[in-house]
Amino acid sequence: MTVADTTITVPDIGGAEGAEVVEVLVAVGDHIELEQSLIVLESDKASMEIPATAAGVVTELRVAVGDQLSEGDVILQVQSDGAGSDASMPTAEPALGTAAADAATAVDATAAEPAAVEPSAAEVMTVTIPDIGTDGEVDLIELSVVVGQSVAEGDSLVVLESDKASMEVPAPASGTIQALLVSAGAMVREGTPILEMLVSKTATAASPSEPVAAAIPEAPAAAPTPAAGPESASTERPVAPVASVSSVSAAPNSEEDSVYAGPAVRKLAREFGVALTQVPGSGPRGRILKEDLQQFVANALAKPVASTGGGSGIPEVPDVDFSKFGSIDPQPRSRLDKITAANMTRAWLNVPHVTQFDDADITDLETFRKSLKAEAERKGTKMTPMPFILKACAVALNAHPKLKASLADGGETLVYKHYCHIGMAVDTPAGLMVPVIRDVDKKSIWEIGAEVLELAAAAKDKKLRPDQMQGGVFTVSSLGGIGGRGFTPIVNAPEVAILGVSRADVKPVWDGGGFVPRTLLPLSLSYDHRVINGGDAGRFLSDLREMLTDIRRLIL
Repeated sequence: MTVADTTITVPDIGGAEGAEVVEVLVAVGDHIELEQSLIVLESDKASMEIPATAAGVVTELRVAVGDQLSEGDVILQVQSDGAGSDASMPTAEPALGTAAADAATAVDATAAEPAAVEPSAAEVMTVTIPDIGTDGEVDLIELSVVVGQSVAEGDSLVVLESDKASMEVPAPASGTIQALLVSAGAMVREGTPILEMLVSKTATAASPSEPVAAAIPEAPAAAPTPAAGPESASTERPVAPVASVSSVSAAPNSEEDSVYAGPAVRKLAREFGVALTQVPGSGPRGRILKEDLQQFVANALAKPVASTGGGSGIPEVPDVDFSKFGSIDPQPRSRLDKITAANMTRAWLNVPHVTQFDDADITDLETFRKSLKAEAERKGTKMTPMPFILKACAVALNAHPKLKASLADGGETLVYKHYCHIGMAVDTPAGLMVPVIRDVDKKSIWEIGAEVLELAAAAKDKKLRPDQMQGGVFTVSSLGGIGGRGFTPIVNAPEVAILGVSRADVKPVWDGGGFVPRTLLPLSLSYDHRVINGGDAGRFLSDLREMLTDIRRLIL
């Protein structure tokens, strides 16, 4: 018995170029049998197992998972005996039976004849089910086109499924779908008409069934069991080396393999990096379609950043069914509420916060403000403490410019601003809004007071323009009209500081000779510790407190 090295190559796989190797089923040193599966290829149309064309021992493996192969590419070399070589085919051309050989001869004869190119008229082509490797009926589980749709040659028309394979039938030519002759759920077999399409005569010079049959490789019968005798093996052995169409995956026994999806969907899922077990299917019997996969990815990308902590890796708080404890009334949050929540979460997770507290003695400021009541009425307005606080902040910010700066270039640059626009947090029925008063340092107390009232009213009426909420260098958040003795405001990034103002109270203060009643205003300064240190914040807060205690300092 002679020993010879046989090279096994990729057979005709229906014209698929660059089919991907998704699984290698053998290794060097393995003894393989004739028709044993060697590798699994997958194109955008089908998954195919490439069978051995010779028996023997694998001496060299030329492919790996992820390689792109086409017809004629070398898969491996096998050391086989003479008998095995005789039974195999040394070339990429399959050994055909008598009937198949006759059909091949007819095809060759047709191909040898020059295509008759007729005028650019169009004609209706009836597309039928090609040779699908079985004489029985298979289930047509999906229609991939609709009437009036334009298709290119090779586009999927329908999806078939048998107990052994899932396969897509491609268009034999480019054209327009004229009529559908079948519906999803129908049982079809080779030769069953499935649709009519309008194509040019030049595109139909060849028989429409030929390219379709080439695009869907014939599925072989199940390999004989070891107990079968030689006679049985010779009569039942399928034509070699035709690739079997199936929806195999890299792990045939994995949970993914049980998912109801076609080869094209599985390939797309691998490209997306999505586990098909997580994707709900909307096709017949729960089959996963490409649209299902695309929608799953779109939904995943659309999830708000705040739900995952902005990429911080912080686990989400699990949902609780509160209805089991009593009656509830779920209300959807407003868009403004959700935007505020996302912004606050981002700022809290990215900005290292520090808050410093102090009290400003505003006894004299309040006496002066109340003395302006009559003048305010004549002007048709009213004077609140907020204009004085904003003006004092503007003067203090110009004296300490770092507190109105911002980080840029990933923290490599500190941007100092020569303008002084200050945001003012306003509580509205829709949620928190922060209108910005521009050039506070250049305006009078009366001008600031009028703008405060105007912007607060616009915020509550939802009439603020986008430009009226942009450009702030610092923010003041006042709870003075509500109450509280102090709080820790969150920095409104990219700003680096924010001032919280709480309710003023009359308290006893030691003046060196005794306790006297004084009106004290609690202040809370939160700042970004990447930019502002304790000394910067302490000096700013001290200057601000002194200006509020003696408002004459505002003009110095």
